[in-house]
Amino acid sequence: MVPFAGWDMPVQYQGVIPEHLAVRGHAGIFDVSHMGQLEIRGAGTIPFVQRMLSNDIDRIAAGQAQYTLLLNERGCPIDDLIAYRFADDHVLLVVNASRVGPDREWLARHVPADCELEDLSDGIAMLALQGPDAPGLVELPALEPFGFTDAEVCGVRAIVARTGYTGEPGVELLVAAERVGPLWDALVAAGATPAGLGARDTLRLEVCYPLYGNDLDESHTALESGLGWVCALAGKDFVGADALRAQRETGGHDRLVAFRVEGRGIPRPGMAVRPEGAVTSGTMSPSLGVGIGMGYVPSHLAAEGTALEIDARGRPVAARVATKPLYVKEKAT
Repeated sequence: MVPFAGWDMPVQYQGVIPEHLAVRGHAGIFDVSHMGQLEIRGAGTIPFVQRMLSNDIDRIAAGQAQYTLLLNERGCPIDDLIAYRFADDHVLLVVNASRVGPDREWLARHVPADCELEDLSDGIAMLALQGPDAPGLVELPALEPFGFTDAEVCGVRAIVARTGYTGEPGVELLVAAERVGPLWDALVAAGATPAGLGARDTLRLEVCYPLYGNDLDESHTALESGLGWVCALAGKDFVGADALRAQRETGGHDRLVAFRVEGRGIPRPGMAVRPEGAVTSGTMSPSLGVGIGMGYVPSHLAAEGTALEIDARGRPVAARVATKPLYVKEKAT
């Protein structure tokens, strides 16, 4: 157990590697109750969300969710999050644990008179059931990716969402905090392997999902982070859009790239990248058996196949820029 964003969080139960492989091969369960939930209600909900978030929520209907960014005026992420559209007057934002306060304060500064913003984080718990066998482990509603609905799971009422952070099929379950214990016990009894933050990190890094505080921050723009695809620059105006449009016109900005180590060596956050750059996330990939990572480099070093060198505490480690995601199940060896 380790402290994280005001919570005591499990790093591992039986070990990072067996938990990682359980999610890739069968089904794992994560307690992600540290995630925050901010609710927006009122007649002006959709216009407010459109102004504050980078993606276009009008592309989704009620019962669908969307990955998006909350940006500052410079186009840098205050957070990356998922917006759940319940109705035209009701949207729920699931945000990173360390960003609940900053997100809430930023939104509160801009909320219009016809909307109400409420922090529901303390009353909602969240579990992530992930893996190729996860959808059939217990009775779950049939959902398309990023769809969600209200349903009963193992006798517990939950919002069931076809979302996750592992690159595997599965669901995330939002439940009343006082009911999460019985639901966890039922899912473990059904065969899900308990998994901690360690496996969550190795799983998400293999598929190049960014982590706020490592790969995303208020020093790098959404374009630099490779998240221009969740910014509706052609379709609407939102906070940070003008800065991103100007940067897109100028070009030449740093890029967040993925890389594989050639030979031995494990990259870690903060290590220097030669000839220029820095590692933001790094680990030994349990699925691929090599060191992998992501990091910011100048644009001329961002092309696939570019040779890099990681300064691993004074020891040079050869690496090469690779296509995202690093792990694709059909091609893994």
